[in-house]
Amino acid sequence: MLHVAVVGSGPSGCYTAQSLVQQDPRVRVDVLDRLPCPYGLVRYGVAPDHEKIKSLQNTLRTVLEHERVRFLGGVPVGPDGVPAARLRELYHAVVYCVGAAADRRLGIPGEDLPGSWSATEFVSWYSAHPDSPGLPAPPSLPAPPSLPASPSEQGEAPADDGFLRGVRSAVVIGVGNVAVDVARMLARGVTELSPTDMPHAALTALAASGVTDIHMVGRRGPSQARFTTKELRELGALPDTGVVADPAELALDPAYPDPSALPAPQRRNVEVLRGWAGPPASDVRRLIRLRFFLRPVELLARAGRVGAVRFERTVPDGRGGVTGTGRFEDVEAQLVLRSVGYRGVPLEGLPFDAVTGTVPHLAGRVLREGVVAPGEYVAGWIKRGPTGVIGTNRPCAKETVTSLLEDAPVLAGRDVAGDPSAALRAEGIEPVEWAGWRAIERAEAELGASLGRNVVKLPDWESLMAAARNAGA
Repeated sequence: MLHVAVVGSGPSGCYTAQSLVQQDPRVRVDVLDRLPCPYGLVRYGVAPDHEKIKSLQNTLRTVLEHERVRFLGGVPVGPDGVPAARLRELYHAVVYCVGAAADRRLGIPGEDLPGSWSATEFVSWYSAHPDSPGLPAPPSLPAPPSLPASPSEQGEAPADDGFLRGVRSAVVIGVGNVAVDVARMLARGVTELSPTDMPHAALTALAASGVTDIHMVGRRGPSQARFTTKELRELGALPDTGVVADPAELALDPAYPDPSALPAPQRRNVEVLRGWAGPPASDVRRLIRLRFFLRPVELLARAGRVGAVRFERTVPDGRGGVTGTGRFEDVEAQLVLRSVGYRGVPLEGLPFDAVTGTVPHLAGRVLREGVVAPGEYVAGWIKRGPTGVIGTNRPCAKETVTSLLEDAPVLAGRDVAGDPSAALRAEGIEPVEWAGWRAIERAEAELGASLGRNVVKLPDWESLMAAARNAGA
C-alpha cells in the first residue's frame, strides 16, 4: 500500500484524496488539518446564507468517509506541530493543500486604525472560525428577545469594541465576490440569518447593528469588477435595502455605453448596474452604494479610530488600468473592510516563491532549488495562487495526483510507519478523528436546538475540542 498524507481538508485536499483512491486501489490517504473540523473554506469561508454552496460539504463528506481515507483533525504542520521532514518520515508522499492564508494589504496610512479589518477577519467572525477575533455582541447592544444569548458566549471577553459597535457607515474596499458577501451580510436582517449556522454572538450583533450605509468601492470600472452576476444580483433582492450606482462613475468606463463587446459575465454585470443607476429609493432602512474609479489613499482617524476613507478619483489610462487625477473624496466610515485579494504564506520546511506567493512546483511536484523533491507535492492555491472557483480545484488536484501516481513505484519502496496516527500520539499530538468531528456536529445541533434555531456553529477552540472529546459518549 502507498500511504499518502494530504495536508488540508478543504475542497483542494478532499479532491486530491478522492482522485488518489479512485485512481489506485492500493492507496490509503490521511487527510490532516490544523482545525478539528473538516471542509476548509466551505465551512469557514462561504457565507452562511449561501446554503447551496455550503451543501458541497455533503460531497466532501463522502470523500472523507471513504474506507481508505481517514480524517485527522487538530494536527498542525510546521511550527508548534509536525515538521514537514517528520511527515516525510511517516508517509510515502505528502501533498500540501494549505491554500492562501494571508490577506493582501492596502499599504496606505491609517490601515491599522481600530475599525479597519480585512474582509477575511470579518468572514471568520460570522463563520465561527476558532482563530477569529471572536468578538461578541457589545453589552450595550443586547440581543432581541427572540435571540437568547448562548451561555458559552456570554462569558466571551471582547478584544475590542466589536466590529459593529457605533457603526453607521461601512466601506468595503474591493469589488469581488468576497466584497459582495460582506456587504450583503452587513445588510441582512435577523429573519434571513437566524436559520443559518452563524454563531449566536455574530447573529446577535448583526441583528442589533445600526449600519445604514454600505459603500463597496473599486479603483477601476464596472466592466473590470471581479464579482459574478449571480452574487451581484443578490444585493438587489435584500429586504429593506436599496442599491445604487453613480451614473457619472459608470459612464467613465469606456465599455459602459456599449457593453456588447465585453465577455458575457462582464456584460451581464454592466446590465445589472444599469438598473441601479440613479437616485436611491426613499423607503429603505439600508443603502448599498456601488462606487467605481476611486482608489483608497488614506484611512482618516476620528476619536482614535477610523472615521473616514480618503479616495483619489481615477480615470481609465487606455491600457486596462487607471491613473490618478489628483482629486480626492472622503467617505465616512466607522468600519472599513478590505477585500483586495489573498496571498500564500511560507510553510516551514518547504520552499516558497515570495513573488507569486506559491510553492515552486512542476506539475504539482515540489521543486527545491529547481530540482524535484521526491515525495512532496502541492495542489490548490498554494500551487497556483488564489485563482479560480471551488470547481477549479478538481483539475488542479488531478494533475498533482497524476504526477504522484507516476512516482508511486519509487515512493512505495521506502519503509514508513505502519500507523502514522499512533506515531503522532506518541509525540504528544492527539488527532481528532472522524468520530470526534461527528461529536462536534452533534454538539452544534444541540446548541441550535437550545437556542430555537437549526445547527449553530461552536465559535472557539475550547468548545470544539470539548465536543470532540465526547466522541465516545
